[in-house]
Amino acid sequence: MPSHEEEQQQRLLAERSVDLYEEDEEERAYDSTEKVHVIGVDEGNEADEYSTKAPPFSWRKLWLFTGPGFLMSIAFLDPGNLEGDLQSGAIAGYSLLWLLLWATVIGLLVQLLSARLGVATGRHLAELCREEYPTWARLLLWIMTELALIGADIQEVIGSAIAIKILSHGVLPLWAGVIITALDCFIFLFLENYGVRKLEALFAVLIAIMALSFAWMFGETKPSGIELLIGVVVPKLSSKTIKQAVGVVGCIIMPHNVFLHSALVQSREIDNRKIGRVREALTYYSIESGAALTVSFIINLFVTAVFAKAFYGTEQANNIGLGNAGQYLEEKYGGGLFPILYIWAIGLLAAGQSSTITGTYAGQFIMGGFLNLRLKKWMRALITRSCAIIPTLIVALVFDTSEDSLDVLNEWLNVLQSIQIPFALIPLLCLVAKEEIMGIFKIGAALQVISWLVAALVIVINGYLLVDFFSAEGSGVIFTSVVFIFTAAYVCFIVYLVARGINFSKWLGKTNMLTTTGN
Repeated sequence: MPSHEEEQQQRLLAERSVDLYEEDEEERAYDSTEKVHVIGVDEGNEADEYSTKAPPFSWRKLWLFTGPGFLMSIAFLDPGNLEGDLQSGAIAGYSLLWLLLWATVIGLLVQLLSARLGVATGRHLAELCREEYPTWARLLLWIMTELALIGADIQEVIGSAIAIKILSHGVLPLWAGVIITALDCFIFLFLENYGVRKLEALFAVLIAIMALSFAWMFGETKPSGIELLIGVVVPKLSSKTIKQAVGVVGCIIMPHNVFLHSALVQSREIDNRKIGRVREALTYYSIESGAALTVSFIINLFVTAVFAKAFYGTEQANNIGLGNAGQYLEEKYGGGLFPILYIWAIGLLAAGQSSTITGTYAGQFIMGGFLNLRLKKWMRALITRSCAIIPTLIVALVFDTSEDSLDVLNEWLNVLQSIQIPFALIPLLCLVAKEEIMGIFKIGAALQVISWLVAALVIVINGYLLVDFFSAEGSGVIFTSVVFIFTAAYVCFIVYLVARGINFSKWLGKTNMLTTTGN
């Protein structure tokens, strides 16, 4: 039997949930008709409404909850990550595989916190930021998140366009690939009209194509199993590989993906007025997210190992990128029945197409959540797609004939996304620690400490990347002054976000103490 205190918490959670559902004028991630019905959600008697225990584990229910985690995992497999993998392998060999493993674990922690927020509150991160912060801060967070999304989308669309160019023997230029990718994205999003599960099935197929393509390459190149195992188990870092190490960690956490996962988990019918049902959902989502990121780690490991075997210690190692990786592979391993160049292009195309769709998906939730726009989904998709496709098309026309310039642009896009990471992590960590928002599902003190340490580590690592990048880009008085002013404003906003979370927590703690004393 639940204790009196647990029952009180349960009723408070129910009241809060009812209040949230009564605000019909607000934007929601999914309408009730769009959600996947999970067997057993209507089971139980009236007394079960206040049960704090999760129902028994069910493989069938796990299957019904499977989907959001795999959509989330696409961000760990986008063309930007694949380029980081191949450069890490070519320059550092197998030595950074241990870091890839732990970076994936860090990514899993962040994504589980995002899922926890979405399940416990019935709202996603962008919606909660709209209510939590004043207008100026909310709009600034929205702009920062949109910039990060556009930067990621440019990389993803360009990656897909490169694959189309390879598969068409160069007949279709980069700009044509960009247009095809944009149109394909709308066709795929059309599947959502037939249910969330159909869209999730599409992503499962694309992930399977990536896994098969890169596994085939792994088999063709035959990397050393012993060196691979040592690379995963034994931590090793040198001054020559520090830049690649920073890149491995930096590209794991994508700001838009943190917002996306908190919305995706709401695609299932979950009565968040019932503590037991929320606990059940969190359990299933944790299992499927862990499985999804395990698959993504294996795929990333395949890519890193292939390029470590093929190019580590060679002259091409420092010049390899998405644009020329397939050509270098073909020169080294030849054609054959299934030329490795086209196997690489197929895997890259699957990565590009899947990540552009999730990018559009995330853009809908971000725009709808921050601005509370009551627009039809196709209209939001058109707006968010245009925000990324127009600059991407310009990029494709300008850089189509210059691989070196494309690599420089890619570095700037990585910097753009690195800058935005605190503006997704800090609001997330502040919100999941607040009892007013999370109820009994707020994270405990130990997890708060671990999460903040991880966030600080990621922010410091990306800070190193930014300092290294800008110090190499220029040293003039005007350039230095602009960077200094920008950095000062940037740090001030981060401090504001952290201080606001801390002050709110202290105020809430004092309020609870006074209430307890009064009783």
